[in-house]
Amino acid sequence: MILLFNIGFLEISAVDMADIALVSILLYQVYKLMRGSVAVKIFLGFLSLYLTYLVVKAAEMELLSAILGQFMGVGVLAAIILFQQEIRKFLLIIGKSTALNRENIMKNFPWKRAADNREFSITPIIEAAKTLGGSNTGALIVFSKSSELKFYAESGDLIDAYVSKRLLLSIFNKNSPLHDGAAIIYRGKIKAARCILPVTEQDNLPAQFGLRHRAAIGMSEATDTLILIVSEETGQISLAKNGRILHNLSSQELRTKINQYLYEDVDWTEENVPSVKEQKKNKKQEVKNVA
Repeated sequence: MILLFNIGFLEISAVDMADIALVSILLYQVYKLMRGSVAVKIFLGFLSLYLTYLVVKAAEMELLSAILGQFMGVGVLAAIILFQQEIRKFLLIIGKSTALNRENIMKNFPWKRAADNREFSITPIIEAAKTLGGSNTGALIVFSKSSELKFYAESGDLIDAYVSKRLLLSIFNKNSPLHDGAAIIYRGKIKAARCILPVTEQDNLPAQFGLRHRAAIGMSEATDTLILIVSEETGQISLAKNGRILHNLSSQELRTKINQYLYEDVDWTEENVPSVKEQKKNKKQEVKNVA
């Protein structure tokens, strides 16, 4: 063990520094997962309960200590139940980045690389989104590049058809039995329509975001997907990923973001994606500059 320095009677080694660094990274990732969600309040409540338990135990209040001790005894199980969505997302990030991931192993083979590089045209999707927005027809489209999302696809009607503008317009037509729900696109095919998506628990979303936007954000929190939303009220087009949303996008911006997700794997962080208020302010500034 390599000794670096001493702090009083403590001996700090290189292993200790590495340990502290890894724990700091882990805590930061947990903070990023819970930031802006109701899980933060649940965590603070759970922490307050634990601190209360420590206080009453130190004060030798036996009855209250026994009651709170029962809660603390199942603390790990309770944390898994309360934070199952955040744990799922954390494990999803680890599974996506690990070298043992099946997708990372298979893409090293030449024939697999050739299959992955076979791009499909997103122009029909862009054109369909413009048409739907122009007629104030709501739509919800999920893009997946690493999974068929069978669990969510089976909640709707399986289609397995190549993407086309007319097919998308037919699905989201207000008189269509398939319009109420999401369409899932995987490798150039519409796998299913009328799919049910999980709804986000974030409580700080703008009031104009209805159930369609909340379902898109919830899906982006639970899976590694990109979700396109066409607002039924305003006709505006938005994209959601990693629990964050880009609002009121132009056709060119929409094309760029979808291509980045499908082929460049650009990460959406808080620094890269401004808040909805900042996005509105930037749009107004762009209009003033053009004028």
